[in-house]
Amino acid sequence: MARGRCCYCSPGSLAVFLILSAVPLALLSVEYRSLGWVRECAKWDDEGRRFLVSTFLDGGVSEVVLPNSAAAPDPAVAGNGSVGITLDRPRGRLLVAYADLRGGRYGALGAYDLSSRQRLFLTQLSGGDGPSLADDVAVDGDGNAFVTDAKGSRIWKVGPGGELLSTIRSPLFTPSKTWLANIVGLNGIVFHPNGYLLVVHTFGGRLFRVDPTTEEVNVVEVSGSSLLLGDGLALLSPTKLVVAGTPSGRIFESSDDWRTAALTGSYYGSLHRIASSVTVKDGKVFLNHLLGGGLGRRTHVITEAIFSP
Repeated sequence: MARGRCCYCSPGSLAVFLILSAVPLALLSVEYRSLGWVRECAKWDDEGRRFLVSTFLDGGVSEVVLPNSAAAPDPAVAGNGSVGITLDRPRGRLLVAYADLRGGRYGALGAYDLSSRQRLFLTQLSGGDGPSLADDVAVDGDGNAFVTDAKGSRIWKVGPGGELLSTIRSPLFTPSKTWLANIVGLNGIVFHPNGYLLVVHTFGGRLFRVDPTTEEVNVVEVSGSSLLLGDGLALLSPTKLVVAGTPSGRIFESSDDWRTAALTGSYYGSLHRIASSVTVKDGKVFLNHLLGGGLGRRTHVITEAIFSP
């Protein structure tokens, strides 16, 4: 199992925890410890051979690796949480969605160099224009980033240099006017290589296909399961989408370029920990769990998901 500790480095970089080892089991898990309860999103960095994990309330990003160094949270977003993260490998950077988790008054997207960890830009997305929660982030082939707003039912588009380009809105993003259906709205997001976004609405249970150029939004007709309580997304292939949430993981497949989709596999893991994000490592699916366990230093788990029909 993995064990780690936290230390600090220069301002303007990322918060990092270090993990010393990981033991492969029949069902592979990476267990690591930290001082925080909640870890929202984990992504596999293939080139760096590490997991990168957003620390939520602590407002930084952790790395699950063998070396023993670490960096401090970015002081420019002090008091805010780090939520969704994604790697923009062609440009060698990490994108981090920041949110005011308690008041919903601030949202931002930060970009950091993967090698130096220095900030490249920090773009404010919201502030004073109604409740918002910058949640997850995806990036296209040109380096444009797309950030979901889980409270405001919109998608922000940010250019490669950090410029806020547009905000994508649609009546379909608010499937019901009831408060219950919109506790958590737009959440997980991925960019499909065919040029569109796939986005899940957590409490609405819907999957959307969004054209980022025309801003046309369509509901993907899904059979076999609702996407209710769906959270993080990852493409296993152009025709296979993995959805983290409750149950822990589901695989949906599409044969018509994501106009329709069907459930083809499910995985039931540690339901009490709540699977919140998904990443692909060496062709295998790994789920990050939101909640840690234990007293003092919390134990967190990233688990390989084995799917059954």
